[in-house]
Amino acid sequence: MKRLSICAAALMLAVASGGAAAQQKSLKDQMVGTWHFVIAEITAPDGKKSFPFGPKPRGMLIFTADGHFMQTHIASEVPKIANNNRLAATPEEYAGIVRGSIALFGSYTVDEAKKTVTYKIVNSTFANWEGISQTRLIETLTDNELRHTNPDVGANRGSATNYYKRRL
Repeated sequence: MKRLSICAAALMLAVASGGAAAQQKSLKDQMVGTWHFVIAEITAPDGKKSFPFGPKPRGMLIFTADGHFMQTHIASEVPKIANNNRLAATPEEYAGIVRGSIALFGSYTVDEAKKTVTYKIVNSTFANWEGISQTRLIETLTDNELRHTNPDVGANRGSATNYYKRRL
C-alpha cells in the first residue's frame, strides 16, 4: 500500500510538472504586445556608461504576434521648434531632434535556444539601418519587464542595453 501511494504521488508530480511545462510560453509569445521605453544605456569599450536619450526618455516597442515590430525612442529633452512649423526649423533644432530620437520598424524573429531577437529593419529615421538585420540578446523577460542588449552598436561605440516595462 505504501509503495502504491509513493507511485501515485510520483505520477501526480510528473503530470503536474508536464502540464506546467506545456503551459510555459515561448519567448516570442511573451514578447508580443506593447512595451514602454524606460532607458537606453550605452556601455563604451572602456566600460564608461552613457544615456543617449537622457534620464527620462519616452517611447514604445511593439511586437505583433505575426512577427512585426515598431520601435520609437525619444529623449525627454527634444527641442521644440520655435516657429511651430516642423518643416521650417532651425539647423540647431533639427540637430537636437535627430540626436534625441530614433524610430524603426520591420519584422522580427526569436531564437529560443540562443535567447535572441533579430530585427529585420525595413526602415528607420536613421536611414543607414534600412534593410539590415540587428540581433539583440534577451537578458530579462518577465510579464512586465524586457531588457535586451545589442552587443555592437557600431562605430566602436560599444553595446546598447534597452529597458522596457509593460503597463498592466
